Amino acid sequence: MWEKKKKDMITRDDIMQVGQIVKTHGLRGELAFTIKSDLLDEVDPPCLICELDGIYVPFFIEELRFKNDETALVKFEGIDSAEEAQEMVKCGLYIEKKYVPEEIGQSEVEGVDYYIGFKIFDSEGKEIGVIDGVDDSSENVLFLVVSPKGEEYYIPATDEYIIEIDDEKRTMSMDLPEGLLDLYK
Repeated sequence: MWEKKKKDMITRDDIMQVGQIVKTHGLRGELAFTIKSDLLDEVDPPCLICELDGIYVPFFIEELRFKNDETALVKFEGIDSAEEAQEMVKCGLYIEKKYVPEEIGQSEVEGVDYYIGFKIFDSEGKEIGVIDGVDDSSENVLFLVVSPKGEEYYIPATDEYIIEIDDEKRTMSMDLPEGLLDLYK
């Protein structure tokens, strides 16, 4: 019986992030969230997943509307007051992969956040480090990379430097200009 329940649980591997809840909206339990993916333009899922206390919980969508390209409002079934909605503020918002058409790649869905955890190698195969975060606060998106020695680098996340990406191995090869790592330390 426990195995059955375990299989029914939603895991991080089952989902893709589409947004982040930022605040409540109104008095009837609506939530405003920032959009981290264009996936909701392509797919109409019956529910969205929220991470609450480390558990991925599905909430059925009563109403979903877009304010602009960066923000949307969602009303979930069973969340009927601002107080109930407040408990969900700052939660990640996800969609189950089973609702995503196969022709849409995961990197297209999650954007540059998809690459967090990828190992980066230089053009000669030497490990530079692991992508630990993404700074997308400006037009020039940067990977925060932590080297095996614990040094932190900011590397521009541009196609100009990327040689190859292996999604299965979660690796990326980059041809970086000489001195770039010293510049972005």
